[in-house]
Amino acid sequence: MRFDVRTETADETRAVGASLAHLLKAGDMVILVGDLGAGKTTLVQGLGAALGVRGRVTSPTYIVSRVHRSQEAGPDLIHVDAYRVEDDLDMETVDLEASLEDSVTVVEWGQGKADRLSADRFELTLQFDGEDEDARKISLVALGEEPERRLAEWMQTRPLG
Repeated sequence: MRFDVRTETADETRAVGASLAHLLKAGDMVILVGDLGAGKTTLVQGLGAALGVRGRVTSPTYIVSRVHRSQEAGPDLIHVDAYRVEDDLDMETVDLEASLEDSVTVVEWGQGKADRLSADRFELTLQFDGEDEDARKISLVALGEEPERRLAEWMQTRPLG
């Protein structure tokens, strides 16, 4: 199951992230794929705002993992930047297993590094789209029966343009 959308501004990319809050629940993992500057953290900012997490969502590049606690009844947001993580064995040092089932976990640069943490997951790719430096093509893929079912439902009811 796959969902594709094009955004033309950073605010539209944040809106896609906010819309994902209606799809994701505690225990979900999202692997973000995209070139440097493609909008991965921008999208997570929208997700964090819609989840009602405390504080500003910024890239956890130098600290690898940041926990954004929920101010509401929803799940916490675990935001990981695996750019400097070498492989799936090195990923174990981040110790995501401890919080995975209680949080929404988003891993930037996680492809090939965080995949083994959850067979059922979402993979979201952001790509530059055309000559407009702000335009992005965003593709969301659900892996696993439960994520596929929820993505199909979300695509029918999503609060997005």
